[in-house]
Amino acid sequence: MRISVVGIGHVGLVTAACMARWGHDVVGMDDDAAKVATLQDGGVPFHEPDLPELLAEVTDAGRLRYTTDVAEAVAHAEIVFVCVGTPSLPGGGPNLSYVERVGRDVAEHATHDVVLVEKSTVPANTGARLSQVIEREDVAARGVTVHVASNPEFLREGVAVQDTLHPDRVVYGTSSDFARDRLREAYATLVEQDGTPVVETNVPTAELIKHASNAFLATKISFINQVARICERVGADVDEVADGMGLDERIGRQFLNAGIGYGGSCFPKDVDAFIHLARQVGEDFKILEHVREVNVSQRTRVLDALRDELWHLDEKVVAVLGAAFKPGTDDLREAPGIHLAKMLAAEGAHVRIWDPVALDAVEREEPWLTRVEQLDDAVAGAHAVVVATEWPQVAALDPAQLKAAMAYPIVVDGRNCMDGAAMVDAGIHYRGIGKPLDVG
Repeated sequence: MRISVVGIGHVGLVTAACMARWGHDVVGMDDDAAKVATLQDGGVPFHEPDLPELLAEVTDAGRLRYTTDVAEAVAHAEIVFVCVGTPSLPGGGPNLSYVERVGRDVAEHATHDVVLVEKSTVPANTGARLSQVIEREDVAARGVTVHVASNPEFLREGVAVQDTLHPDRVVYGTSSDFARDRLREAYATLVEQDGTPVVETNVPTAELIKHASNAFLATKISFINQVARICERVGADVDEVADGMGLDERIGRQFLNAGIGYGGSCFPKDVDAFIHLARQVGEDFKILEHVREVNVSQRTRVLDALRDELWHLDEKVVAVLGAAFKPGTDDLREAPGIHLAKMLAAEGAHVRIWDPVALDAVEREEPWLTRVEQLDDAVAGAHAVVVATEWPQVAALDPAQLKAAMAYPIVVDGRNCMDGAAMVDAGIHYRGIGKPLDVG
């Protein structure tokens, strides 16, 4: 099939590469000329494991090319995937102006029947709005039909390629047989190879599946973080509690990892958007409001732990280990480590930040932060270390060497990724999340 992807960020570029891997003829379009030039030169504009190799493969095979010309992309395609940003507005709802613009562009430049597919995460009834935009552009007068559909993504940064090539399900919502048949064809190779379950539904249901899924996963994270607070008060170990809970197949162990909260481009924004949608339709989603409150307050609990250990933070050297919101990516959006660094600096601390892949992003987006390339240099002479991202290099730190390097042997493990018992045995004041104070 001929496929175009409009917006080649994290979701769009992975989508384009995987569609090309499945044998489709793909055009990736973005109005960021520098990004397109980087891709045309064989580079990748962000860090994502396995993506450079996949892009090289499908580009060399002639199945993926790039353009800044939206008219070219639309004219090429039987399916246009919309993968543009939907940043939060001040009231919590998503900014859908970029999605609307793509709808108008497709309506203006379509020369044949085409399926316009929402891949960006959007609230329910966005498809109806897009159909309205297209109708007002009077496409039908040219004898062309633009079919609107929803095909949400469920990829995770850091494993996005594998999540897309081998997903646990494919969901698409359509309003016509034409759109349904085109999407069946687009995913036929995947379904035949992996036997991937497919959910075919209408457009608002597909839109809602995405928001409900992310909101539920965020709820699991905030739930276990609330449990962690109780664990600290009664002397229980939150990891053992989560292990015991997770053995119940109705609950499962995934996303029951206590820590300093979720970040990234999806969970914070999607929780806000779902709350906003609920209010629009007259529902009060108090559960999600508390999920959001717990997540934000987890950062403050780290500060409380540091104040408890250091008395005050003014002039203290604090090493923040991890800038990216999770391992395997250089994405700083809503990254807890960045939020913590700002809070520490506001209290007068000298903050050093280390990350194995995200320091260039820190330099671009938070140039005031002191960046340290070597992990050993980051912890040397520090009055405290805060683990913000569970990179394997952090988990592998030797407790005795760490204690010897630091000015004060204080570690707040915001991801519970270290061997706490070994830290305590080495003489480090170790504070995990939801952990007894005297053991790891």
